[in-house]
Amino acid sequence: MEIGDPRYTLKFGGDRVTTSEVLDLSLRKPGVTIVADLTKADHIPSDTFDCIIMTQTLQLIYDVRAALHTSYRILKPGGVLLATFPGISRIARSFPYLERWEDYWRFTSQASRRLFAESFPEEKVSVAAFGNVLAAAAFLHGLAFEELQPSELDFRDPDYEVLIAVRAVKPG
Repeated sequence: MEIGDPRYTLKFGGDRVTTSEVLDLSLRKPGVTIVADLTKADHIPSDTFDCIIMTQTLQLIYDVRAALHTSYRILKPGGVLLATFPGISRIARSFPYLERWEDYWRFTSQASRRLFAESFPEEKVSVAAFGNVLAAAAFLHGLAFEELQPSELDFRDPDYEVLIAVRAVKPG
């Protein structure tokens, strides 16, 4: 199951994906198969999904803990939650494709590890941070990826976390 659209499922799943679901708050976007708010999605059965892909979503959910508890519940044993969210970032003021939205949070790798460990066993949570001062400044100034060299973007500085990525596994 992917939040919002099946972009990464299609790009990276290939023929390994037999069923793909897309969760969103409404049916306004094409391809949505599940309408739900992850903070209160009791209608989604437990132990349903092998994988949940949640890119750039958690900062838009006020009750992040409830969303993570739901995600854990609806994953099958052995299922994986893949999530990305902003560290250093501008505030997102508009998402025309969302019915309701607000931008609430920014995260650090340390906070992410503790937050995910509230729902998933700590040893099943992997966190990676990406970014450096140049990448952060370029991002905040609106420079495009193509305007920087790969080596400038690939260097990781733990004091400038632009993007946080988490892989959390439900024991099985």
